[in-house]
Amino acid sequence: MSDDTIRLVTIGRILRRRWRLLTVLAVVGALVGYGTSLLVPPRYTASASVLLPGAWEERELLTQAEIAASSVVVDRAAAALGWTKVSRTELRDRVSAKAADGNIIKISGTADTPERAQRLSDQVAQQFVAFAARISGADTDPDAAARPEALRQLVTQTSRRITELADAAGRGQTVESVQTRTELSKLRTTLQEAIDKLDQADPAAGKAIKANMVVMGPAPRPTGEAPPTRTQLVVAGAVLFLLLGVVGHLAAARMNRRPRTGAEIARVLGATVLGTVDVPAERPGDRPQDRGPRAGVRRLLGLDVRWDLPAPRTSDEAGRQVRYRRVHARLGDGLPAPRRLLLLVPEGDDNALLAAGQLTAGAEGEPRLRPAQVSVSRPMVADREDESGAVVVLSPGSRTAGELTGIAEACADAGHEIVGIVLVGTVRAGAAGKAGRRRGAAAPALAAGADATGSSG
Repeated sequence: MSDDTIRLVTIGRILRRRWRLLTVLAVVGALVGYGTSLLVPPRYTASASVLLPGAWEERELLTQAEIAASSVVVDRAAAALGWTKVSRTELRDRVSAKAADGNIIKISGTADTPERAQRLSDQVAQQFVAFAARISGADTDPDAAARPEALRQLVTQTSRRITELADAAGRGQTVESVQTRTELSKLRTTLQEAIDKLDQADPAAGKAIKANMVVMGPAPRPTGEAPPTRTQLVVAGAVLFLLLGVVGHLAAARMNRRPRTGAEIARVLGATVLGTVDVPAERPGDRPQDRGPRAGVRRLLGLDVRWDLPAPRTSDEAGRQVRYRRVHARLGDGLPAPRRLLLLVPEGDDNALLAAGQLTAGAEGEPRLRPAQVSVSRPMVADREDESGAVVVLSPGSRTAGELTGIAEACADAGHEIVGIVLVGTVRAGAAGKAGRRRGAAAPALAAGADATGSSG
């Protein structure tokens, strides 16, 4: 799993085998989302539209949208509203503007009530129109329209004065008088050109924005809360916790470095795999450690079954006995006399303990097998007496590489050579298999009584 690409089949297996746990996580996430909605007050958003007739480029519309949501416009709206409990900084965060189709600037305001949201968006729209008119030169001063005409009159009076000065200079032919009349004539010509340009200028050009920019009515009063609503928070919390549960399972499986294949286990223990035997999968509650409140909670959440292993396949008693006979034949091949072997079962591996008991019962004295459990936290194996070697019986993926290395070192320290490995899988047994399992239940109980530090007959 750690080196494989995450596939949909893996996620499907998590959903099938951990659906109870994922359901609980989703409910917890929904409760967290509901609690968050109680802490966050409801918000309402209203939008006002401002029409900009004429031909506008896209960048110009974006500029107008930025102006509409600028601090200058919002501060003017805040001053007009006079809301004392809302700071201007907070108010700026509640106002947004964007350019819509048809040369429309849509201004949105968010507040804690529908009425305040409507007032905020309307006031910002009005202040935007006024501010845009001001920066475009279209002042609301009633005297502004009379200023160009006054300028024309001032230029005309100046031109007349220049003519009078030119006449006063006389008709003399001196150098000074000629130069004076020449300079005054040039000045009069310049002023006349300025008057012509002023007359040609469109007096309404600077007022186009003010005259044409229109607020398209009051903002509609909102009828529902602005996102995120309480329902959205509840759904988001449930989905988030569900995804966290799935991601947590995938991360745990990817970080799991336990050897799962026969090749990996053989490489760690330094021995060959003699074969794989099967034992019927135990139902939850059959084992002594599956009793108690904590075990009940694990069964309720589905944590008593590993999700990262393939589902047990169906097998009958005859097929399982064929596997055991093949392992017995391989155990006796090449063993020197006396033909005795030590079956080492890692402590806590109940399936391996059951398989070791069935191997011992089916050996029929050749070779003689002595099952024993070995601790994985502090591995200790009894000193070699007349055994020809040791065989490790375990379930794939049940122990880490470090724990298996500890067992191998304990065997070497006691003088035992690991001559083989037997892997144990689980299958679903039929009615006949269940009866055979009840008949052989005493075998693993006998094997559990032996340990790796003592001997048994």
